[in-house]
Amino acid sequence: MNQQDNNTASSYSRYFKEVGVLFCLATLFILPLNYIYAQQETPASNTVLKGIYEHINSYLKLREQSVKNLSKPSGKSEPEKIHAYETALEDNLRTARVNASRGEIFTPEVANHIRKVIRQEFKGQRLQELRKEVSESETKGMPLRVNYPYPEQKEMLEMPPTLLLKLPALPQQLRYRFVGSNLLLMDREARIILDYMPEALP
Repeated sequence: MNQQDNNTASSYSRYFKEVGVLFCLATLFILPLNYIYAQQETPASNTVLKGIYEHINSYLKLREQSVKNLSKPSGKSEPEKIHAYETALEDNLRTARVNASRGEIFTPEVANHIRKVIRQEFKGQRLQELRKEVSESETKGMPLRVNYPYPEQKEMLEMPPTLLLKLPALPQQLRYRFVGSNLLLMDREARIILDYMPEALP
């Protein structure tokens, strides 16, 4: 094989290696997204998901009205300004949802679906570890009341990432949180408890 043939072979080799690397990178980005969508769009849960998203969208519209006249501080703002904004948002939302009650978002159908998801995701040792983590968090004695703020002195336990992939996906304004065996739905900035369901942990 002459020098020209060697150069040609080397060029093809580099080309196929580059294509292989690009394919692997694309797979790493695409597969997680497909996986997430697959968890959220199963035939058995479509009706339930539609129901909870209707309630969430209604809340987001109300939230948009509540924040309209507020000046949102930047991440570099002084803590006092950030706290003032969060307090004003909390007051606006609580006033707008004055008649809110438990079960409006976590309807019986939604609650049953979520309990089933948690039972399937956490069994045996994994369930024991989650129970221990929840029981050891600084949330004991915390009153659960819809349309009231989550106490600032109480710990906010992060949700297991694997469970978040299976639960109905939330917009960035909202968060799930465990308090004891209860699952809460909260506004991230206003720290208001929008709804909660008891006995979420089996």
